[in-house]
Amino acid sequence: MTKSGPKTNAKSNAKSSAATVPVLDARALNRATLERQLLLRRSALSPRDAVAHLLGLQAQNVTPPYYALAARLDGFAPERLSTLMADREVARMVTLRSTLHTHTADDCLTLRPFVQPARYRELAGFRTGLAGVDLDRLAGLTRELVEAEPRTMAGLRQELSVHWPDADPQALAVAARCTLPLVQVTPRGLWGRSGQVALTTAEHWFGRPAEEAPAPEAVVLRYLAAFGPASVKDMQAWAGLTRLRDAFARLRPKLLVFRDPSGTELFDLPDAPRPDPATPAPPRFLPEFDNLLLSHADRGRVVPPVHQGRNWRGNQAFRTLLVDGFLAGLWKLDTGTLVIEPFTPLTRAQRDEVTAEGERMLRVLHPEASYDIRFGTVVER
Repeated sequence: MTKSGPKTNAKSNAKSSAATVPVLDARALNRATLERQLLLRRSALSPRDAVAHLLGLQAQNVTPPYYALAARLDGFAPERLSTLMADREVARMVTLRSTLHTHTADDCLTLRPFVQPARYRELAGFRTGLAGVDLDRLAGLTRELVEAEPRTMAGLRQELSVHWPDADPQALAVAARCTLPLVQVTPRGLWGRSGQVALTTAEHWFGRPAEEAPAPEAVVLRYLAAFGPASVKDMQAWAGLTRLRDAFARLRPKLLVFRDPSGTELFDLPDAPRPDPATPAPPRFLPEFDNLLLSHADRGRVVPPVHQGRNWRGNQAFRTLLVDGFLAGLWKLDTGTLVIEPFTPLTRAQRDEVTAEGERMLRVLHPEASYDIRFGTVVER
């Protein structure tokens, strides 16, 4: 009896402790995340400061960063981001989840070292094609090539194959991208311009050396400021990394702790905004691959269970519409028409709000063009 007593009390205390942890439902998480993502109300931040706050913008295609900022910033014009890119204050490079992002120069030189372990793991899938390849020598040779002149991936394949004729050319080019922080040089990525993908090192492009990877705790705090409240698995999904639990554990005394309805532990900054769940959320037109929908292991805070998977087909993501803060449909620009395809019928008031937001987006990004706005047939499962 003496031994069982303390065990019973410990279990009771654990249950009591868990019961006192506040629970945030999907709507509370939605409003908090929208506020951090500058989507609950448009922000007066400069484009550069917004890119920094958001820890980068998904940029698998050229235009998504422009649409992402148009949805988030007051007074935005696409030329403002394009000028930052031309002036080398922001750039496009492979970072989070092995995907292209538009980052500030500072983050190009620090976040890439932070996720570098994932880039090395990526090479495991190309091990056969890289048999006999000295990766240190490959990195050194690639640096010489791209700093002498920006190179395309095709150009890298050709140049590197001369030194490793028995290796897979595509694997060689991927290894170059994974071992070195390569940025896409302009005019690629500029608004209204075109250009093939050509690469040089971040250090050469920005004219300063790369920095050491920041401490994981520092990145955790930035992630929570932009995407919180969030779990350890949420941040790992965002970064494409593993083993971040220890960093959260070290920060625990400084963080607030919540749970979601399923019991998953969520962490947040004490002074971060957590708006009333009843706060109105205006409609927003988001680009394909927007990080709002990609940066949590559990996407239920933005994607209702009934709509899971409806903004994807294979590896292709669609442009998405938020209504009342949640994924509610798709949209596209098609031969002079903004076509809006809701997943379920909208009320008259919702249609009016969506139309007004669509008109605003078109004025910001396509002021010289004339677009009609049409609601398409409701998209069924």
